[in-house]
Amino acid sequence: MPNQHTDITILRTLEQNPALTQRGVAAEIGVSLGKVNYCIKKLIEKGLIKANNFRHSDNKKSYAYLLTPKGIEEKRRLTISFLQHKMEEYDRLESEIAQLQQEIV
Repeated sequence: MPNQHTDITILRTLEQNPALTQRGVAAEIGVSLGKVNYCIKKLIEKGLIKANNFRHSDNKKSYAYLLTPKGIEEKRRLTISFLQHKMEEYDRLESEIAQLQQEIV
């Protein structure tokens, strides 16, 4: 799940701001630049995002990261999976809280 969480977070971040640099993505989501670089390379290899030169930039190394149709579908699939996982986690926590409340009564 940790890689899936990073992937979905990167996909969501790039969907909202495709011109964000890798350093900007790293700062936005709170992971290292190296991890973002690795994940973006893997997402490109999987065909989930593509990197286009950002024409309006003076920096020739600037890219716009665009989600491909496959990337949009994968983001949707990962979001559903992530949401299900979080709902199960919420249910477990809710049950544990109720149990702890019973113990202190």
